This record gives sequence, structure tokens and C-alpha cells, in this order.
Amino acid sequence: MIIFSLKEDRRKIQDIPDSGFFLEGDNNLCFLIHGLTGTAKEMGSIGKRLNRQGFSVASPMMTGHNQSLSVLKRLRWQEIYAGIKKEFLKYQPKYENIYVAGLSFGALLSILLAYEFPEKVRAINCFSPTLFFDGWNTPKIKILLPLVCKTPLKYYFYLKEEYPYGIKNERLRSKIESFYKQADLFEYNKVHLYGYPVIPVSSMHQNLLLTKYITKILPAVTTPIQILQAKDDDLTSPKNSYFIYDRIGSKEKKVVLFEDSYHIIIADQEREKVAAETLSFFQEYR
Repeated sequence: MIIFSLKEDRRKIQDIPDSGFFLEGDNNLCFLIHGLTGTAKEMGSIGKRLNRQGFSVASPMMTGHNQSLSVLKRLRWQEIYAGIKKEFLKYQPKYENIYVAGLSFGALLSILLAYEFPEKVRAINCFSPTLFFDGWNTPKIKILLPLVCKTPLKYYFYLKEEYPYGIKNERLRSKIESFYKQADLFEYNKVHLYGYPVIPVSSMHQNLLLTKYITKILPAVTTPIQILQAKDDDLTSPKNSYFIYDRIGSKEKKVVLFEDSYHIIIADQEREKVAAETLSFFQEYR
């Protein structure tokens, strides 16, 4: 559903809990990056699985994701990356090896970290990378996105999350649906659990701008990479995974597709398989 609103939220929001977390393990760190307008809790299940195998795990909250939607929708991708990079640099001196994984928009930031720190990032794991909004559940009105993004109107259009909310698992989906269906535009009481109930078109525009930059640098990225995605991803098709695979400079690379999940594969029906693939891949470079 597309929402248009000229309203702004001028409140200084200070009560959105920090969803980031750290799990102590050995001197190998898995650095996990959540999705745009999402929450670090998305990475909780896979983070615990990696930690049980001895890895230290860090998953910070993205810049702006504890503030009002009016602040978040005006952030450039460079500002969000700067926040993630700052967190990464906190851990860099403490760990022998760092393995980076990200979901959706976070997957692109994972590639960017590997590009900037090739000597430190041992391997990349991309979950449902989002370069193009071309999944089966994206609104047809998306064809107007490039036109809207050229105007200030991009700050007043929002894409409201709708069924199936990136989740095929019925139990989890019902929890998310109960929040998203009732949430107002500027309601944040469960953002730390489920993410924002809408995606600003301006934020989608930043995703597209980041895609352009990532496309340019892909040939220069040589870090081993694994790309995991659902065949029936509702937000972004497997074309995204193969786009990266075909252009990245890494010699060690592979795509793994899943049969029974949607976009949020790290929390969906096959989350155990996704965690196992991630663990196995990182273990190769441990």
C-alpha cells in the first residue's frame, strides 16, 4: 500500500530501545547488519547460532533507527554506512578475523565494508541482497519511483508493509501483522521488535543510489562471498543475487537458493538451514 502524507514528526524521540547486541566468543567476530527500517533483532536467531559455535557476534543498530521517521527518511546512505563503519572500527583491533553478513540493504553494506577493509574482512555472507525492488509482492506503482525520487515528493510517499511481510512462517507472520496492520505512520512502540511499519520512498531512493555505487565497485571486491536468497522472495528476486555473483571480483563465490521462505530468510521457515549454510561458510575461513 502506498501512503501519501505531508505530516512531519517533530518530536525528539528518545525511547526507542537500542536493538543492537553483542555476544562474546573467541577472537573471530561475526559482524551482522540488519535491513533498512528494520531492527537488529532480525539477526538474533542466527547470531545465537554462530555464538554457540564459538564466534563472537556483534550486531549494531543502524544510524537513525532509534529516531522519528521524519529524521530517518532524510538520512543518506553515506550517513548510515558511516554509522556501521564506526561500529566496525570499534571491533577491528580486537579480533583476528571478522566475518560480515547483512540482510537486504545491510547485505550491500557488507560488501562495502569488504571493499574498504579487504585485509580484515575474511568472508561476506549476503542475505536477500536488495539492489532492485522486483519481488512478486512489490506494488506495480514502483515504476513511478524514479520520477518521484527526482522531486521533494519522495519525502512524503511511504510504502506500508503488507502481507506477507517478508515472512512465510504463519506463526511469526501473525505477530508482525498484528503490529503492522494497526500501526500509525509515526508509531514507534514496537519498532525495536519489528522495525518501522512503513518504508519512506526517500529511503528506497537511497537504496537505489547505494546500488549504483556498489555496482561500480563490485569488480574490485575479492573477498570470498556467499549469497543466500529465497526463490520466492517477495521483495527482491534472485536476479539480485546473480547480479552480484556475475560482477563481483571474488574467485570464491556461490549462490544458495531456498525453497520455502520469503525475504527475511534469517527468521523464516528455513532459518536453521540458512544458519547452517552461514556457519559452514564462515568456518571455511576461520
